[in-house]
Amino acid sequence: MPINIEYRGPADLPEIIPVFPLPGALLLPRGQMPLNIFEPRYLAMVDDSLRDGHRLIGMIQPDVAHSPKNSDKPALFRVGCVGRITQLAESGDGRYILELTGVARFKVVEELEVLTAYRQCKVDFFAFVDDFTARMGEDQVDREALLAVLADFLKANNLKVDWEGVESAPNEALVNALAMMSPYGPAEKQAMLEAPDLKTRAEILIAVTEMDLAKKRTSGDPPLQ
Repeated sequence: MPINIEYRGPADLPEIIPVFPLPGALLLPRGQMPLNIFEPRYLAMVDDSLRDGHRLIGMIQPDVAHSPKNSDKPALFRVGCVGRITQLAESGDGRYILELTGVARFKVVEELEVLTAYRQCKVDFFAFVDDFTARMGEDQVDREALLAVLADFLKANNLKVDWEGVESAPNEALVNALAMMSPYGPAEKQAMLEAPDLKTRAEILIAVTEMDLAKKRTSGDPPLQ
């Protein structure tokens, strides 16, 4: 997804960003995430992002394990990914249908006390400076192993895929798209997000998928619907 601004490094991004805590949501650099925005606080967040001109939203998972029970403001994981609004449509019933394109991962420095209904954090992008270089580390990915486990997953769950599109996708796009679409839980998604490089992210995805397939074979669980 082409965007109208080039982010060359951490200095091109603001150190304070709005964040959208969403369990199980994984955004990665140059990946595309569709969002259906309907809560008033997040509608306001989108409006403010557009008004301020940066069009940026930080996607991050709530850390439920370290949050007070039934808290309406759960703790956050320390790493998320900022995305730029690259598509937006109004639904006609008060919702925004938008797409974020991932820019770079960030570490949360601190959550700020703010007057907005949505949460905001001071963040640091320097730990993930390689995110600003597209396709870095692609040649280290074991593409054959990744495609093999994808084929096993599809067969086990009676799913089909456009193999022509898969085989023509560059390694970065393939790994990140499969990670983002994977049906795994917050812990697995967070591990893939925090992977130090593309090779490690692919290895985590392969390992998690292999464990899931082995568990299904052992338990006799029905395939995903």
